Amino acid sequence: MRRFLVLCLCLSALPTFAAVPADEPNDVAYSVGASLGERLRKEVPDLPIEALLDGLNAAYQQQPLRLDAQRMQMLLQQHEEQASAAAEQAHTAELMAAEARFLAQERARSGIRDLEKGVLYSELTSGAGAQPMAAGKVEVRYTGRLPDGTVFDQSQTPQWFRLNSVIEGWRLALPQMHVGAKWHLVIPSALAYGAEGAGDLIAPYTPLVFEIELVAVAD
Repeated sequence: MRRFLVLCLCLSALPTFAAVPADEPNDVAYSVGASLGERLRKEVPDLPIEALLDGLNAAYQQQPLRLDAQRMQMLLQQHEEQASAAAEQAHTAELMAAEARFLAQERARSGIRDLEKGVLYSELTSGAGAQPMAAGKVEVRYTGRLPDGTVFDQSQTPQWFRLNSVIEGWRLALPQMHVGAKWHLVIPSALAYGAEGAGDLIAPYTPLVFEIELVAVAD
């Protein structure tokens, strides 16, 4: 995420004003300063204001600058990289906190049980058939949803998968099912697509919810 650095503002980023009476230039200047100050406060907090004003005044008055252009460019680039890293860390923390809240809510639901590594399930329909082998094949009918209920994948007809080719949450849950069973599964992101996510469909640190029916098994 690239943050707007006011220190290298281009004129197109400044507010556009209609012609004003000659006795109002101070008000216009004050308004521009207030607009920039508000943007700075939100986007680049904790700047030493005096140094900022020194640089602004020197550049605006076309006076000699106390730092050469190469050093200023290096400092601005470093600042932007640090700001981007901090924003990324904050965003990751928000996603992880949202996942923790969702999993806690799901775990508190009636009938929910725990499998290993934090997979949650409830049995919608019991089964009495065979159970899959860890390296075997399964035929399933399923619907996959995001925490907000959005469907990101589903099978209208049963599909075959080899267990060693599916996400870890499925590999943990399906061997516990019997043919004919239908389960509600909640899979933590670490057992699904983790910190990388899956393209535009699944964001990083997204737990997944499945309704999955085990139709048949094979070696």
